[in-house]
Amino acid sequence: MIMKTLINKVQLIGRLGKDPQILEFSNEQKSARFALATNEIYTRKDGGRTQRTQWHQVVARGATALLVEKILRCGQEIYLEGRLVNRSWKDKNGQMRYTHEILLEEFYLTHRQAS
Repeated sequence: MIMKTLINKVQLIGRLGKDPQILEFSNEQKSARFALATNEIYTRKDGGRTQRTQWHQVVARGATALLVEKILRCGQEIYLEGRLVNRSWKDKNGQMRYTHEILLEEFYLTHRQAS
């Protein structure tokens, strides 16, 4: 019996909501974080059109973080590929917190202007 590989892959086209936040660690490694907005336009029952924006938290590490720091800025539209990562931790009050992030693997500028 051949076991199939399961895939965790995210592909998005969206715009950065702010400049990336760069974190530097003591071992000279960097991490970059940014929020990416995607839009969905749909038709309501009354025939009107509505746009819904969703925000995705994106994290880059290592060499990819260095590229993000040099290239990406607020408002730019990019295509990205990565994988979905779910994390949990206890905050300073002992409450469990959860987050869902996209671990960035590669990205491309789309060169389309904001409308």
